[in-house]
Amino acid sequence: MSFNLFGARSAPNPSRVAEIKTWVAEAFALDDAVLVMVTELQCTEPGCPPIETVVALMGGPDGRQQFKLHSPIADVSFADIAALARADAVHHHDDHV
Repeated sequence: MSFNLFGARSAPNPSRVAEIKTWVAEAFALDDAVLVMVTELQCTEPGCPPIETVVALMGGPDGRQQFKLHSPIADVSFADIAALARADAVHHHDDHV
């Protein structure tokens, strides 16, 4: 019998992470200079789901941006990423109005 005292989860599937990075680059229309990081984290804040996916963009025109999805990497869909990109575009539009 095997158990982990620290409650660590297995690492997300690397091909799944790569797929999400591709979706992010496409949905946000990123150039090759922008680094995309996709990480799955445990959330311990009240009302937060137990696992969330964090997408970070670094090196773009806005410097560093971070987005959170309230689901594990395995459950993230292209529609989730596209919704983040749309919300970000609206936010940027509002900043320039």
